[in-house]
Amino acid sequence: MTSRSKMAVAFGALALLALGAVAAFYSGQGRAGNSACSAAAAKAARLQPLAKGEVAAVQVAATPAPVPNLAFDGPDGKPTSLSAFRGRTVLVNLWATWCMPCLHEMPALAKLQSTLGGPDFEVVTINIDTRNLDKPKEWLSKKGITGLAYYADPEAKVFQELRAAKKVEGMPVSLLVDPEGCELALLQGPADWASPDATALIRAALGR
Repeated sequence: MTSRSKMAVAFGALALLALGAVAAFYSGQGRAGNSACSAAAAKAARLQPLAKGEVAAVQVAATPAPVPNLAFDGPDGKPTSLSAFRGRTVLVNLWATWCMPCLHEMPALAKLQSTLGGPDFEVVTINIDTRNLDKPKEWLSKKGITGLAYYADPEAKVFQELRAAKKVEGMPVSLLVDPEGCELALLQGPADWASPDATALIRAALGR
């Protein structure tokens, strides 16, 4: 074998080793993701039979996976993200004043928060209006909707990120996330979140 042939064989072996290392890395990442949400699988199984009635359209995660760490502004106007809610179950809801179904479900979301909200659960409604930024707060005040902390993303990046992750197609959208940041369920479209069906679903997620 010539020196050139030996060099080619050596480079080929190195390439195979590199490819194997890359494959092992991504395989490990996948296992890590599944492992991180292994506890969520049992919770999701409890939710499955409760996706009925007013929340029949809820899609319970067959294999829970981490939700993107969505970034938005908190009630104080400062940047925050979904990771700030680790340790609590959250119902993330995206809404806008130009979305009539969104507006229709806001009173029910506020009632859900008043009924079940506490140290272990919060309804996190994120407004994604990109113009007339005072309008959402004015609308909430006019309708007498209180009890919901005001979260906003005036660039609507949260919607785009969920859309890129193939989680959403339109508005409104609600995402139930467990304390470890794993997706339990998703609903595209409005729901009566104050209904007995909805509260039973959330209570099951909380283990109550």
